[in-house]
Amino acid sequence: MSSVTLGFVPEPLSIPVICILPSRRAPVGLANTRKFKQIRSSIEEIGLIEPLSVTAVDQQSGHHLLLDGHIRLTAMRELGFVEAPCLVATDDEAYTYNNRINRLATIQEHYMIRRAIDRGVSPERLAKALSVDISQIIKKVNLLDGICPEAVELLRDRQFSPEVTRAIRKMKPTRQVECVELMVAANNVSVAYAEALLVATPATRLVDGKKLTKLTGVTQEQMAKMEREMGNLQEQYKLVEQTYGQDVLNLVLARGFLSRLLENESVLKYLTNRQPDLLQEFQSILEITSLDQ
Repeated sequence: MSSVTLGFVPEPLSIPVICILPSRRAPVGLANTRKFKQIRSSIEEIGLIEPLSVTAVDQQSGHHLLLDGHIRLTAMRELGFVEAPCLVATDDEAYTYNNRINRLATIQEHYMIRRAIDRGVSPERLAKALSVDISQIIKKVNLLDGICPEAVELLRDRQFSPEVTRAIRKMKPTRQVECVELMVAANNVSVAYAEALLVATPATRLVDGKKLTKLTGVTQEQMAKMEREMGNLQEQYKLVEQTYGQDVLNLVLARGFLSRLLENESVLKYLTNRQPDLLQEFQSILEITSLDQ
C-alpha cells in the first residue's frame, strides 16, 4: 500500500516576519479597505487564528515565499509582530497554493469562532475584532445546533447564511439530509430555498410536529401544492442519482465513438458535403470538456 505524502508540515512553525517574502504585490489602497481593517482588528484583539502558508526555506537566502495570507502578513507587520505561525509546504509546485485551496467555508468559520471562545475569548471581543454585531457571532457559534452529522458533512465545504441552518434545524434528521441534498444538487444553498423546503415539509417530519400556521404571501393551497411538487422533485432526484453513473459512462463512450468516427476521412468528407449541420453538432460534442457545458 503506497503512503500519502503530506503537502505541508503538520504542525505550524514560528518564522520571523522579516524572513517571509510576499509572492505578489499588495493592491493599492489595501490598508483603507474594510476587509483589511477587519483582519487587522481581529489579529490585534485575539491574535492570528489561521496560520500563514509558506514554501520551504530557501537555503541561500534563508527566506520563505508566502503562498497564502498576504493580508494577514501585512497586518502583522503593521502591528509589529516579530514572528508568525506558518504552515510550511513540503513541495515546490509550479502552480500557486491559492489555486488549490477553497476559501473559508461557513462551517470552518463556525469551528474557528468556537475554538476562540473555548480559549477564553468573549463573544463581545470577537464581535469587536471582526467589526460585526454580536448577534452575528452568536448565530455563528450556534450554527450547527440541532443539525444532524450527515447534513453537516454535506454542507462542510459550502458558504451559506446562518439563517439556512435556522430553517433546517426545525426538521427531523432524515428530512434535513433530503433538503440539504436538494440544495447542494441545485447549487442553491440559500435562505429562500431553505425556507421554501421548510414550508413544503409535512408536519410529521418537523421537530415539533406542527405545520406553519401563517406564512406571509403563501396560502394553504399553495403550501399543499409545494408539498406535492417537492415530493415529486425528491423522487426525480433519487432516480437521477441512481442512473447518473451509467449515464455519464454512456456519454463518455458516445463521445469517444464520435471522435473515432470523425477521424475517418471518408466519413468526414461525406458529412462535410452532405450533412454539414450534423457535422457541426458532432464537433460541438467533441469540444465539450465537462458536463457543465
